[in-house]
Amino acid sequence: MLNERIKSLRLNRSMSQVELADRLGVTKQSVSNWENDNIQPSIEMLVKIAKVFNVSTDYLLSLDDRKYIEVTGLSDQTIAHIQLLISDITTKE
Repeated sequence: MLNERIKSLRLNRSMSQVELADRLGVTKQSVSNWENDNIQPSIEMLVKIAKVFNVSTDYLLSLDDRKYIEVTGLSDQTIAHIQLLISDITTKE
């Protein structure tokens, strides 16, 4: 579960294990071990992984499947526009 979430998030962003490892300050082997479910990241590393992928730790741990879009720094008008786009998309699916 955690291993699958990490791998899926990494691949969906076209990121290699080396790139993720570099962003987290760990070795490629650490990332590989997490993705192969050989070891679990520490709590501190779990928080770093969540920040890299802009998801919650609950999402990584499969406790919450909600997904969020980071809008910090955008104007209220832009945020409202994004919300309308999301609403239009979800009502058409």
